Amino acid sequence: MAPHRKPRPAGTRMAGIRTPGLATAALTSVALLSQTANAAPPADDKPSLEEVEKKVDDLYRQAESATEKYNAAKEKTTKQRTRVGSLLDEVAQRTQKLNDARERLGSFAAAQYRTGASAPDTTTFLLADSPQDYFDQTQLMSRLTDHQKDAVDAYATEQAATTTKRQEASQSLETLTESQSALKTAKATVQHKLATARELLSNLTAEEKARLAAIEKEKQAAADRKAEELARQQAAAAQQAAPQDSASGSGSTSGSTGTSGSTGSSGSTGSTSSSGSAGSSYATKAGKALAFARAQIGKPYVWGATGPGSYDCSGFTQAVWKAAGVTLPRTTYDQVNAGTTVSLSNIQPGDLVFFYDDISHVGLYIGNGMMIHAPKPGAYVREESIFYDGESAIHSVVRPA
Repeated sequence: MAPHRKPRPAGTRMAGIRTPGLATAALTSVALLSQTANAAPPADDKPSLEEVEKKVDDLYRQAESATEKYNAAKEKTTKQRTRVGSLLDEVAQRTQKLNDARERLGSFAAAQYRTGASAPDTTTFLLADSPQDYFDQTQLMSRLTDHQKDAVDAYATEQAATTTKRQEASQSLETLTESQSALKTAKATVQHKLATARELLSNLTAEEKARLAAIEKEKQAAADRKAEELARQQAAAAQQAAPQDSASGSGSTSGSTGTSGSTGSSGSTGSTSSSGSAGSSYATKAGKALAFARAQIGKPYVWGATGPGSYDCSGFTQAVWKAAGVTLPRTTYDQVNAGTTVSLSNIQPGDLVFFYDDISHVGLYIGNGMMIHAPKPGAYVREESIFYDGESAIHSVVRPA
């Protein structure tokens, strides 16, 4: 009877023992369940500490970039308003003059109508006391006609030009106002995102806050180490240059070599020992800028602010160099072009350090690889390493005077 038996299906139980096929399937199911359990958490779970930190940093960057764009639009709008105001004053003056001229033309026409002298003719000749009187009246009417034509032509020309200028000014001002309004709206949006990020931070547990503080502390320590390394490099360069200066009879460092930045590593305000060089002139101005900058430490960052109670980053650098008698443009985009670009190795106290590809941040170098800057919303003017966001974040260094 054996031949008629059907073969037993693979994977069935025999005496309570699972066959290899079923065991393999079960193991596969367990593995899949394990992978599912270890997969990314649902979207409604709160972000990780690293994600929160990155989000906050990104939002601060966006806020500062928007601030510089707002500053540029505000400055342009202010200039445009001044120009439009002058133009409208000129238009009003011209319009008044033209109205006066039109009234005179009306008086001429009324006089001609009353006297019937709109066109000298035979009747005028007969009514004239003498041929000479007729001749004088004819010449007068001719002159009045010429004046009228010239006045009308001038009125029409100036009226058209004035109207065109008024329209252009109004359109330009409207465009700038709309742009500024859009930037304000964008700024408000970023501020809302910042508030959301701050809320996330406030919801962290005490342990998470401690971990985040440790991460920030390590980032700051790394930045400080980079600053110390730069200071050592500049000090070594200065020592190497000193024998050469002595041999050449200069007896001092030259501002053109850029090594005078090493004086910052000794804790000074960046002045060099050269009393008659260009470097000494720059150091004098830089010293005034740095002294003013240090007096601002602790004041809050406020977007669009230029002092004296609060600053944004470019408002701060503009104010400190103004204290040294040097006028800088308002925004980072313009300040980066307001001076001489130097290498990072040749940086001196007083130089401006610009950050990021969009040139959205700037600080004032004070030596030792450190700067004073207005960092970001919610922070205060402070000293910090120029490597606070990594060396790759440094865009350029500019000497403004």
